[in-house]
Amino acid sequence: MNARRSKISILVDILRLILRKNNKAKPTHILYGANLSHLRLKKYLGLLLENQFIEEFAESEHKFYRVTTKGLEFMQEFRKVQQFSEAFGISV
Repeated sequence: MNARRSKISILVDILRLILRKNNKAKPTHILYGANLSHLRLKKYLGLLLENQFIEEFAESEHKFYRVTTKGLEFMQEFRKVQQFSEAFGISV
């Protein structure tokens, strides 16, 4: 069995992590919380920003990320897919 996380599970992990931080997370917190290298973090944040699942904002000269409404909808739909796949014994 492959222990590596899928691309979609990494995206959802990042979104969940941001939400756990009261929907305001610094890149460093995401880096460590999602267990990603700096290069992979940039790749996934770029993908999330491009798809408008998160937005970047500055506060007190620090960069933060928050989950958008579209990101919340993505997470809800992912939960449905996850429950469906688990019903058939397939992990996502």
